[in-house]
Amino acid sequence: MKKVLITGGAGFIGSTVASALLDRGIVPVVLDDLSKGRAEFVEGRVFYRGDIADAALVDRIFAEHPEIDATVHCAAKIVVPESVARPLHYYRENVAKTVELLDSLQRNGCTRVVFSSSASIYAPTPDALVDESSPVEANSPYARTKQMMEQVLQDWTRGEGAERQRVITLRYFNPIGADPQLRTGLQDLNPTHALGKLIEAHGTGAPFTVTGVDWPTRDGSGIRDYIHVQDLAEAHVAALLRFDGVLAPDAADRYRVINLGTGDGTTVRELIAAFEQAVGAKLDVREAGPRPGDVIGCYAAVDTARELLGWKPERGIAEGVADALAWRAKWAAHLGA
Repeated sequence: MKKVLITGGAGFIGSTVASALLDRGIVPVVLDDLSKGRAEFVEGRVFYRGDIADAALVDRIFAEHPEIDATVHCAAKIVVPESVARPLHYYRENVAKTVELLDSLQRNGCTRVVFSSSASIYAPTPDALVDESSPVEANSPYARTKQMMEQVLQDWTRGEGAERQRVITLRYFNPIGADPQLRTGLQDLNPTHALGKLIEAHGTGAPFTVTGVDWPTRDGSGIRDYIHVQDLAEAHVAALLRFDGVLAPDAADRYRVINLGTGDGTTVRELIAAFEQAVGAKLDVREAGPRPGDVIGCYAAVDTARELLGWKPERGIAEGVADALAWRAKWAAHLGA
C-alpha cells in the first residue's frame, strides 16, 4: 500500500491515523475543510483543503495521486449537544456528504474504504458489554448519523455498479491521549468528556463529582471504554494492511463491522485513580446519585479485532492520561493560552 486518502485527516483521530501511516512508510493524502481540524496538523503532509462533497476536488486528488489504494473516512461532525440543536446540519454534513463522497470514490475506482464509526450507536446492555452483534439503538442525532452512514456504506457495497466496493467499519467509544510523539492531539483545550472535567478540576481546584455509585460494576461507578488514540490509529492501519484478508475482492459479503476498545472498560473511579497517579495529587472527589438519563455505560468486546486485524490495545489508561496532559501543555503553549 503506497498512499491512503484520509477525509478529516486534520482532526484528532484522522491526524493520528495519518502519523501512524507515515510511521509505516505509507503516504497519507489528507482532505479536510479545517472547520474543526487544524492546519498545524497537516504541515509537511499532502493536504487538500475542501469539502468531501466537492466532486471536482476529489477527482483532482485521484488524478494527482493515482497510487491511492484506499480511503479512511473520518470526516464528520461529532458534538452531541450541537447535533440535538442542529439536526439538519448533522444529517447534511455527515450523511448527505458521505453519499457524494462515495459516488466520487466509486467513479475513481477506489474499492477499499475504512469507516471511522462510533460504538455510541449500540443499545445499552445489562452487563455493559457490547459486541458486533449487539442491538443498535442510536439515541442522538449525531449517533443516528453514524448509524445511517453505516447503512449507506453497507447498501453501497451491494448496489449496482459497486461489485468491487468493500467497507470495513470500525466502531469505538472514547479516544483519549495524543500521538505519543506529540505531533497532534485534541484541538480543544477544555474537552467536555470525563477526562476533560478531571483536568479542569485539577487546574481550578473545583470538586469532581461521581454521579452514580451503585451500578453493577467492579466498584459501583459507571463504566466507559477509554482507548488511547494511538491504539485506535494503529487499528486503522491494521485494517488497511489486512483489508484484502478481511474482505477478499471476490467476497460475497463486502461489508464488515469490527469493534475497537480495551476489552474490559474503565470505571469512573479507575479513571480518577489513573489521573491522580499521573498528576501526583489527590482531587476533591464527591459522590452523588445518577442524573436523569444516566446509564451504566458500555465497553466493547474486541475478540473480532484480535482475530481479523491481529490488533490489541497496547497502552493503558494511565498512559492515555499522561499523553493527554503532555499534549495539553504543549498545545496551550502553542496557542498562548
